[in-house]
Amino acid sequence: MEEMNLKQLALAVRTIAEEKNLPEETVLSVIEQAIAAAWRRDHGERDQEVRSEFNMNSGEAVVYVGREVVEVVGSEAHEISLEDALKVKKDAVLGDLIEEKHTVESFGRVAAQTAKQVVLQRLREAEREVVLGEYEDKIGTVVNGTVQRVEPRVVRVEIGKANGIIPQSEQIQGEFYSVGSRIKVFIKDIERDNRGPQLILSRGNPEFIEYLFRQEVPELESGAVEIKAISREAGRRTKLAVASTVPGVDPVGTFVGGHGTRVQAVMNEVGDQEKIDIVTYDANIEQFIKNALSPAEVVKVEIKEADKRATVYVNEDQQSIAIGRGGQNVRLASNLTGYELDIEQAVAAAKPAEQGPKKNIEDSLLNAIEETTDEPIAE
Repeated sequence: MEEMNLKQLALAVRTIAEEKNLPEETVLSVIEQAIAAAWRRDHGERDQEVRSEFNMNSGEAVVYVGREVVEVVGSEAHEISLEDALKVKKDAVLGDLIEEKHTVESFGRVAAQTAKQVVLQRLREAEREVVLGEYEDKIGTVVNGTVQRVEPRVVRVEIGKANGIIPQSEQIQGEFYSVGSRIKVFIKDIERDNRGPQLILSRGNPEFIEYLFRQEVPELESGAVEIKAISREAGRRTKLAVASTVPGVDPVGTFVGGHGTRVQAVMNEVGDQEKIDIVTYDANIEQFIKNALSPAEVVKVEIKEADKRATVYVNEDQQSIAIGRGGQNVRLASNLTGYELDIEQAVAAAKPAEQGPKKNIEDSLLNAIEETTDEPIAE
């Protein structure tokens, strides 16, 4: 029977820890988890309450097995009767957790393998924690990465020492990711769940667009222009509301760049299929709503401030532009302005009135001609 020497285990784990620069207490906790798992394997049951204490210097280990004090014992491994509990702890009461101490000398071969697996797995997790800790302060920035694997629901990307995932919801719709290709990714968050920490990356969030513009528009850094709001449907369309803090600076022009070079640079990164509308922010909400619905022309806006809703009237030929394909334009504009927008057709009666002045001009023109010529105009 191959036995597991605890002193050797301590030494091995310590060496690994030094290589991977893991703290001593992490190493100790890894060994203690491994001993508890191995003990369960040899003497206990899978979900038994077992914890261990290990002395790194002497190489001695103690295991504590916890059982709950109950009236009627259903499972010996998890429960203990009050009568037996009182022998261990004089003031035991129902509901207490009674811990019994076992000294560990050695483990059988199978248990030793279990311990080894636990050590490897826990060390990997601990290493990931340390690596991801370095990215904690990079949340909210964009870094370059290399696509490692493309799975149906996530794309795995390597960035520096760490690996992260772009979940489906953070991808740009219709974008194709090929293994080995270099891409820019926004570090969105570090999620910690039972599988260990995970770096969540994004290309589909509004902040990614904002970051790309920051690279192209130096006036953003100097504060001459600012982004007031962004609304995005990644891979389809993005609306940006921008404003200038310096009189005479055209905010939209600043973002578009000469010959559209700045906005083009951003589109090259997110893909040409995504349209980017840049509109002027206005403190007057009515004007802001008109701007946000661009390129549609708006006749008038009625605001219901209490409901955060607005009814927007447009001429018939502008209605489909205002709504956009699949309701996209109005959806993004609503999101951008923070008002629920209802698009209505402007009253048809406005049309003849518009033609009125033209008629008058024609009439007066005819009159003028008649006055200047003596002969009547030939029919």
